[in-house]
Amino acid sequence: MASRYWVVSLPVQQNSSSTTSLWSRLQESISRHSFDTPLYRFNIPNLRVGTLDSLLALSDDLVKSNTFIEGVCSKTRRQIEELERVSGVLSTSLTVDGVPVDSYLTRFAWDEAKYPTMSPLKEIVDGIHSQVAKIEDDLKVRVSEYNNVRSQLNAINRKQTGSLAVRDLSNLVKPEDVVNSEHLTTLLAVVSKYSQKDWLSSYETLTTYVVPRSSKLLYEDNEYALYTVTLFNRDADNFKIKARERGFQIRDFEHNPETQQSRKQELEKLMQDQETFRSSLLQWCYTSYGEVFSSWMHFCAVRIFAESILRYGLPPSFLSVVLAPSTKSEKKVRSILESLCDSSNSNFWKAEDEGGMAGFGGDTEAHPYVSFTINLV
Repeated sequence: MASRYWVVSLPVQQNSSSTTSLWSRLQESISRHSFDTPLYRFNIPNLRVGTLDSLLALSDDLVKSNTFIEGVCSKTRRQIEELERVSGVLSTSLTVDGVPVDSYLTRFAWDEAKYPTMSPLKEIVDGIHSQVAKIEDDLKVRVSEYNNVRSQLNAINRKQTGSLAVRDLSNLVKPEDVVNSEHLTTLLAVVSKYSQKDWLSSYETLTTYVVPRSSKLLYEDNEYALYTVTLFNRDADNFKIKARERGFQIRDFEHNPETQQSRKQELEKLMQDQETFRSSLLQWCYTSYGEVFSSWMHFCAVRIFAESILRYGLPPSFLSVVLAPSTKSEKKVRSILESLCDSSNSNFWKAEDEGGMAGFGGDTEAHPYVSFTINLV
């Protein structure tokens, strides 16, 4: 599949040729001089022209709208790629109602039911813009919901796997590791790995009522070690102060099976929610990408129709095509297209290379024919 296509319209000279003969000449020239360049008709229906003023006003809007619609298309595609990556799903070909997007472009057919050709061009363009804007808003809401669940899950995972200074200790401390009685209590100390000798030599004398040899190493990571220490209840607050002064962190901890079970259930629910949101969002993105891409191709049809009228005049008489030249063939294909563009406008456009009219649409490429690029990736 090519990733970059040109949408081009060439003028048909009145009383000297027809669309069919111009198409035959183009096919012959491409096959003779650039045989590896795919070439397709881009069939545009007879749309409602309106007035010249309305076309000029519409032309200014076309550039902004194209940038917006293409942006939403790219944003949706990137979201699909990210979701497929984190889900471990093999990348699938993006489609419009089951038709691969490149085939949809190269075999484009106007949807009369969705976009009646008798509607004013501005009405069609505004309708497409509104539809795509709604999809973009929906995408933001759905991505926000998914990211919110991910953030909650990441926060829990950080507590489960982070540094001993901040992580949840419930899965590291067993009931037999702590003593909680009428007179005795067990505290948990987080000690820097480089201060373990200092802790072991000093914890018994930090305060008066510490049980000798009661400190036990429970766990250590790359930065810290987790120790227990047992002492009299009445001495606990004083011990915390003295330990802090020596650079030891006393972590608050209460062994509560119900709390642990509740956290486990919360984690399981968030994991299920994340998978549900991710799967739902991915399916929605597949469908919405097809809708946006279809809207974009109809928009491109309106755009090339309007630009061709402004460029070549009335009545509408032009051939619209899609090409996918390789990088090395671009110059040759441009030359072929220009040779077939023998309208009275051609010499004018060739003479305007220095800051001349770059196209009524602003970003339309400067050639003696209407041309713009569609990037599928």
